Amino acid sequence: MEKGRKMVDEIVEWMRRQVDSAGARGAVFGMSGGLDSAAVAALCGRAFGDDALGVIMPCMSQSCDADDALLAAKAAGVATITVDLTPALESMLAALPPGCDAAVSNLKPRLRMAALYFVANDRGMLVVGTSNKSERSVGYFTKYGDGGADICPLAGIYKTDLYGLAERLGVPRAILDKPPSAGLWDGQTDEGEMGITYTELDAILKALESGEVPSGDPGAVDKVRMMVRASEHKRSAIPVFEPAGPGGETSPGGEAM
Repeated sequence: MEKGRKMVDEIVEWMRRQVDSAGARGAVFGMSGGLDSAAVAALCGRAFGDDALGVIMPCMSQSCDADDALLAAKAAGVATITVDLTPALESMLAALPPGCDAAVSNLKPRLRMAALYFVANDRGMLVVGTSNKSERSVGYFTKYGDGGADICPLAGIYKTDLYGLAERLGVPRAILDKPPSAGLWDGQTDEGEMGITYTELDAILKALESGEVPSGDPGAVDKVRMMVRASEHKRSAIPVFEPAGPGGETSPGGEAM
């Protein structure tokens, strides 16, 4: 219990420093009704009080997600606003050429990111991301969507370890017991989409991180290694070409022309 309290205090203090150093006055974060955003709401409530704002952004979503988001916000003691992005999504889809399911699904988190930054810019706040370490490690997030944020307080915490922290923060039991889901379509779950449970995923990731040989299903280990490699571009800075300097020398990070 003492360890959990210490971690909460450390995260809260870190968030305050990040906001202060940016000259901002508080934090804006999306609330999906899931565990990660509920934990972020609780942390932001402790860190910023009245200057913490949760944004509920239905986008062809199930109504129960908004209900759970309000439940989490009430438990965290944070204010919320609701921005219905369904009309925006419909307009985008009408303007764009037909696309595959993945392209359509990724529009939702990208629209939410744009909405969060609008609110943050208007109120002089930072956008707080809700991605955890498990998701970020294998690229289970949308580039420039839910991966777009100013600070990410949960990005160093594996999903399976987040439950203990969330309990410590007072996240409602109904949310703790929900199957993790990004809510991209009816019946969608994180584990079903990834094809691996968080328990399996985190065990493999932790072994890889510590330099050990992961135990368990070799196929699952190969799958995780592939996911990590394939998603490296999501975690890296944007590659920038540097033209050659005078005399044909290549600038650092560039190639000779």
